[in-house]
Amino acid sequence: MMYLEVDGEVKLKAKKSLGQNFLVDENIIAKINDSIRVEENDLIIEIGPGMGALTKKLKNKNVNLICYEIDLDMEKYLNPLVDSKTNIIYQDILKSNIKDDIKNIDYKNLYIVGNLPYYITTSIIKYLINLDLDIKEMIFMVQEEVADRFTAKPNHKEYGSITLYLQYYFNITKLFKVSKKCFNPIPKVESAIIKFEQRKNKISINEEKYFKLIIDSFRMKRKTLKNNLNNYDFNKIKEVLDKYQLSENVRAEELSEEIFIEILKRIDE
Repeated sequence: MMYLEVDGEVKLKAKKSLGQNFLVDENIIAKINDSIRVEENDLIIEIGPGMGALTKKLKNKNVNLICYEIDLDMEKYLNPLVDSKTNIIYQDILKSNIKDDIKNIDYKNLYIVGNLPYYITTSIIKYLINLDLDIKEMIFMVQEEVADRFTAKPNHKEYGSITLYLQYYFNITKLFKVSKKCFNPIPKVESAIIKFEQRKNKISINEEKYFKLIIDSFRMKRKTLKNNLNNYDFNKIKEVLDKYQLSENVRAEELSEEIFIEILKRIDE
């Protein structure tokens, strides 16, 4: 375990097993709070409130607020924040039933925020997507390398199947970087705040087949698309590549979402 110090006094133990690194920079906390623009009849779900540094600021927005915290040692910091509009649920977000937890709350828009444990960032985001909630925005603290991967464009080294998967549902923006010095204990990596905005122009396609196509396309990233998709009818794929003046030796990282969707429609005919 790592010890969290505040003003030179040991307050509690940061648990490495839970990926705990507490954000202690008040300027960054305020900046995150300012990024979350809600109205009084909205609902915010906070994942991993920890000692409640951001939670206290979210309460000032006078919205409905539900926080999921796995660490029972945080009760003494979070329980005083509970009121008619704020609820703390001590549960692993991946084992929660969010739909049941919010079904009796009258709200307009749903926002999800949090400082996600870096070792399960992608798992949590996929879990939230699979719940099929009507999420307007999500704002998360993630490892900077992961932020680059989620926001990558074609021909970027971080561009991959997870990029396309997430960007199918959301417009994703890196808002700002966060130095590791803003945490206590100090982590080994730099961080960033990213925003997911619900994509209104999401194309209606067979999602299962589309996600399989992009996973297969990036299976061996340094191999060509043709080699990765050797179980597909590549003559049909080549027709799409020719349309965009792309070589049959192109790699998946060079193709945009538009091209992948056109390939899907062509092979699905």
